[in-house]
Amino acid sequence: MDDQVAIRVDHLSKVYKLYDRNRDRLKEALHLGKDIRFREHYALKDVSLSVRTGETVGIIGTNGSGKSTILKIITGVLNPTEGEVEINGRISALLELGAGFNMEFTGIENIYLNGTMIGFSEEEIDAKLQDILDFADIGDFVYQKVKTYSSGMFVRLAFAVAINIDPEILIVDEALSVGDVFFQNKCYRKFEEFKQQGKTILFVSHDLGSISKYCDRVILLERGQKIGEGEPKEIIDMYKKVLVGQLDQMADTSKSQKIGSGSRWKDKMQLNPNFDEYGSGLAEFEDYCAYDHTGAITNTIIKGESFTIKLKIRFFESIQEPVFAVSIKNMQGTEITGTNTMFEKLSTGTPNAGDVLVATFTQDMNLQGGEYLVSLGCVGYREGNFTVYHRLYDIFNLTVISSKNTTGFYDMNSIVTVETAETAE
Repeated sequence: MDDQVAIRVDHLSKVYKLYDRNRDRLKEALHLGKDIRFREHYALKDVSLSVRTGETVGIIGTNGSGKSTILKIITGVLNPTEGEVEINGRISALLELGAGFNMEFTGIENIYLNGTMIGFSEEEIDAKLQDILDFADIGDFVYQKVKTYSSGMFVRLAFAVAINIDPEILIVDEALSVGDVFFQNKCYRKFEEFKQQGKTILFVSHDLGSISKYCDRVILLERGQKIGEGEPKEIIDMYKKVLVGQLDQMADTSKSQKIGSGSRWKDKMQLNPNFDEYGSGLAEFEDYCAYDHTGAITNTIIKGESFTIKLKIRFFESIQEPVFAVSIKNMQGTEITGTNTMFEKLSTGTPNAGDVLVATFTQDMNLQGGEYLVSLGCVGYREGNFTVYHRLYDIFNLTVISSKNTTGFYDMNSIVTVETAETAE
């Protein structure tokens, strides 16, 4: 194996047998009968990849795409059905909460247990113990059984062990999403330190902002197959298309994935199946979507770029000056921002029955990276009374990808300078 390659995966497949009845599984285990019915499910199918020494490589994909499976095979937790894996270097892995930890042991005991499993002597673990404790920063809880830990405390200790045993290859599966923002920042600083030391990092994350910022290269899996590999921005754009079912349009930025095509816009969006709606029925949102600065319909927006929310409203009676509104909430339900045609001092006229109006809201995305929910409204005053004609609550999500998050809900886009006191005077 080439010394410049830390991990090589060659034509890897993992097949599970799915049985219609539990007794069929038992019959096969006991080698009873020939007519045993099962279906083959490929968690991975003929996947090949390599990770060069010193690279930080991300693996992304939808749920069930095979991300965790391939990491478990690389680390030896699972055996492949077909294919080979070659490793050049000492691996430290943080795959999931609980992996490699004994719940009945204290934190200290688990540190020694994990260190021994990786191949360290007790003396070597002694030398690294204080660094592990300082990084985890869970205080006296380290002397309690880990079954009493919160998920946040657990991941702090598990990551502290994984990252402080001087691995040559670090493998992480989504575990950082459990820690608080300060711990995550500490972990990513450690990532930067590892990169500078020429070590190899392979990690799975749904945090596309972190994937974009820290990865040299990204691999995209879908339904157990590798469908993309390359620069972070290129693969994230491809992933955005996978999320809205446009995989067959990867090589063609055709009109069919752009605004203005013949099909409905909302059919190209990920919609919330549990949205709420109500209204008088005098008007109706016939179509809606979000699209990025390239005109591609998407639920995913890059922080700092412009994007548009577009609405099509059909009227069933004449309505004077209807107000069209868009609002954005965080996942906790707090309304972060929003506007409407009245705030923007835009006259909408008096549409008649059968008329269809199209409203576009274009703005820069300055929200922090994360998940948000979009609500739409068509309201107004009818015979002097405030009337909701149609309202769609939390109809679709927006995923904001950011390589730099600041404090709070949005980025002030500050320009910061630092100079000596003598220069500043």
